[in-house]
Amino acid sequence: MPLTKEVTAPVFNLTDIFGRQINLEEYADKKVFIGFFRHAGCPFCNLRVHALAKMRDELIENGMEMIYFFESGKDILLRSSFHREVNPIPIISDPDKKWYGAYGLEESGKGSAVGHLKYFVQSAINAKAKGLPVHPMKDGESIKTMPAEFLLGPGLVVKDFHYSGELKDRLDFDAIREFSTASPSVKA
Repeated sequence: MPLTKEVTAPVFNLTDIFGRQINLEEYADKKVFIGFFRHAGCPFCNLRVHALAKMRDELIENGMEMIYFFESGKDILLRSSFHREVNPIPIISDPDKKWYGAYGLEESGKGSAVGHLKYFVQSAINAKAKGLPVHPMKDGESIKTMPAEFLLGPGLVVKDFHYSGELKDRLDFDAIREFSTASPSVKA
């Protein structure tokens, strides 16, 4: 079931692909961006991660942290120099999609197909031009996985979110920046 605004986000305590323990409760006094992406070779997701990583310093300056989830296995992600270079942003491998489910992500063959038909060629060309990985799915990754993004405020309260209807459909960068600079409000 999709999350709604003003609910407490599901709390996880997981090891990221770099071997660090990522306990969401340790972020309770911060603003947090959590991105759920598709597979390690998805040009849509890799373009998004690339753009978000460029914003990292600005967001950190504003007191905001970032955590990424991928459906790809840890070994697949670590074989990619691009994903290794995303460090220090935590990347959590969730091939069983336990946390995708906990955060209410749903699969959509239609949303994926429409996104691929409309944007795949241009997205793949753009990703390749930036040196980002583009490759077919591996080891149980799903063509139907749809991305989602969440902005958590202090107390791990969901302040904004976006469940993608198509593969390029994400939170607006300006909304993320605005959230990062807004005065924090703690859940009463």
